[in-house]
Amino acid sequence: MAKKKQEVALQKEILNDEQWEKELEHNGILVIDAYQKWAGPCKATVALFRRVKNELGDDLLGFAVAETDNISALSFYRGKCKPTFLFYAGGKLQSVVRSCNAPALERTIQEQLTKEHKVQSGDAERAEYVDPQLEAQRQAEEDARLEALKPKPVPKTCSVFVIKPDAVEAGHVEEILEKLRENGMEIVKSEEKQLTEEETREMYKVHEEEPWFEELIELMTGGPCHIAIVTKGATGEEVIPELRKLVGPTDAEKAKEEDPESLRALYGTSKLVNGVHAADSKEQAANELAFFFPNADLPMQEQKEPGKLQRTLAIIRPDAYRERGEEILSQIKASGFDVALQKELHLTREQAEGFYAEHKDEPFFQMLVDNMTSGPVLALGLAREDAIDRWRGMLGPKEKEAAQENPSCLRAQFDVEAAQVNQLHGSDSPEAAEKEIEFFFPKEKTLAVIKPNAMNKKEEIMARIREAGFEVSSQKESHLTKEMAESFYGEHADKEFFDQLVEFMSSGDTLFMVLTREDAVNEFRRLAGNKDPEAAKNEAPDSIRAMFGDDILRNAVHGSSTVEQAFEKISKVFDDEQKRRDSTTASLHEASAEGDEEKTEDAAPAEEAATAEPSAQQQEDKKEEGETTEEATTEDKPEDATEDAEQKTAADETSPAEEQKPDEAKAEEQTSEENKTDEPTTEEPKDNEEGEQKPEEPVSPEADATKPADEGETKAEETGGDETKTEDEKTAEDKPATEGTEGEKPPEGETKPEDKKDEAPAS
Repeated sequence: MAKKKQEVALQKEILNDEQWEKELEHNGILVIDAYQKWAGPCKATVALFRRVKNELGDDLLGFAVAETDNISALSFYRGKCKPTFLFYAGGKLQSVVRSCNAPALERTIQEQLTKEHKVQSGDAERAEYVDPQLEAQRQAEEDARLEALKPKPVPKTCSVFVIKPDAVEAGHVEEILEKLRENGMEIVKSEEKQLTEEETREMYKVHEEEPWFEELIELMTGGPCHIAIVTKGATGEEVIPELRKLVGPTDAEKAKEEDPESLRALYGTSKLVNGVHAADSKEQAANELAFFFPNADLPMQEQKEPGKLQRTLAIIRPDAYRERGEEILSQIKASGFDVALQKELHLTREQAEGFYAEHKDEPFFQMLVDNMTSGPVLALGLAREDAIDRWRGMLGPKEKEAAQENPSCLRAQFDVEAAQVNQLHGSDSPEAAEKEIEFFFPKEKTLAVIKPNAMNKKEEIMARIREAGFEVSSQKESHLTKEMAESFYGEHADKEFFDQLVEFMSSGDTLFMVLTREDAVNEFRRLAGNKDPEAAKNEAPDSIRAMFGDDILRNAVHGSSTVEQAFEKISKVFDDEQKRRDSTTASLHEASAEGDEEKTEDAAPAEEAATAEPSAQQQEDKKEEGETTEEATTEDKPEDATEDAEQKTAADETSPAEEQKPDEAKAEEQTSEENKTDEPTTEEPKDNEEGEQKPEEPVSPEADATKPADEGETKAEETGGDETKTEDEKTAEDKPATEGTEGEKPPEGETKPEDKKDEAPAS
């Protein structure tokens, strides 16, 4: 039993982020078997680790198993088929061995222990190992992220240009197309087409109430038209207004007066017979393109290669934030910055001094701290190409006097005369930016829930969450009962909508996720959008609720509103899962232990008999039959158990049980307690099916000998006397020694009613 407990304790279990952080504090080398829940830890290496641990006997060597599913630091090792063993020391990765390669594992353990001893003795510094596969995946992910940031190919804005039948019949087609080219227009495609009456009515249906509508239909169907797709410039944005200007007023007579160089002035004769047609808006151009050229391949806009995306920290200090905060924020966004993080907070003096610790010896330090703590500041995480240099360039000089000499810089534009320091801050290097962002926006965890009505879109929603920079640390799909829903939304129990909410949340599957990133609580709420999907569509059309919500109840997702609530909800949802896992793990260990016991079930009775106190009957048999009876008693025992029994018997003849030393008695009592806890064979007597205790049965000397010493022996058995023997014992004494082993034994741990009266407490 003690052996089983050692096996369980050989590898510590790590099932979540908190346990992971704790175990990384291990003093020495920690060998971690990283596995996924569906696969389980590698059993093939347990014997190897136990042998190595016993042979080396090094206290710096530890072993653990880590379930990667719910440990964010091990997310890379999820979905890997090969067993993976991570070697950690001082919280840093030292090596990785993949697959159950026993020689490689043993060699790496010895190498890492040698290095660790040198580190702890001060003869070497601890380095950190970079897993090449992990680094390759990170690089691939970064490449994919940068690829995703590249602008997607976008077609140029195009318009439809129609040369009407009158101009076609007059032979002006090539002349008119050349006029377009001279004005910088690109002819993407052109063709001659005879319009049907139906097509013409559809094309000009906006004018069907006009008195000249039928005359227009007759004109446009009276002969072939020449229709072209036209664009201009890198994006085509200017083609529609410039084409309209080139075409001129609708009435050809008016065009000749107002713009004699226009196409209608040159090739038209009246309001209807005006030579050409062009769309006057993007919507009309798009409709006409779909009408005349539904499958046309439009030219793409020129793509500019994006620069390196960076993050930087910006701070609007109290005076400027109070007076002109919104104006500054608008100018930041207009300059092409993405406000990825945003938080208003009032710094304590200790926080301000910590943030500006590098300036502690500067004469302006106290003024800076005083200003930073005088009111709320707005901290912003800004992102764009070359964000650090771009933001620093916009800020201008740090000194107020120097900034005033550059009136276009932000520090000059938003200077507060009464303030002794400038009112805007920006990181000065990539390293400083990451450090400062971490200061104001430390990584947090929040609970996000995909509600039943959006589960059919969960992959799209999770993709949006990941695109927003969140890491899904843990996830769990569940169908809530009404009781679970009531518990989860307990804070709303007094609200009118509570019953509806509970009914809805228990109507189908729900996905719970633990999300991790900077300022996770606020950022996920911003990503989720307004609780009312209709309002969200107006305020933030790209938000999750705007895209996937149905109404204010079925609004697709739920997110924690505070860090404290997130911690509480995560504990509520995932602690139950943790307890279930612990229970499952315990059951697996128990099953493993039972398997070991089954393998040694034949040897167990002999071992118990070898360690038990001699019974009164055995002592009597020894007196009457001597060594002959002793040989018969040990005849069926394994050789080692027989030798132990002989040694025990010899010792008992000179040292009675009641004279045990205190330490031995205490050890025996502990063994008894373990047996009572782990061995079902030491339970109290059980009733039979009729509810009565089992009838008395004869007990053989061998069966009596297997009874553990801590179950108690009668005083007569301890002294070997005959006066207090029971009738059953006397009957058994008259039978041959071999007959007792063939007789029926009572179940282990069951005590006869008559014997129970004479039992004495264990010494």
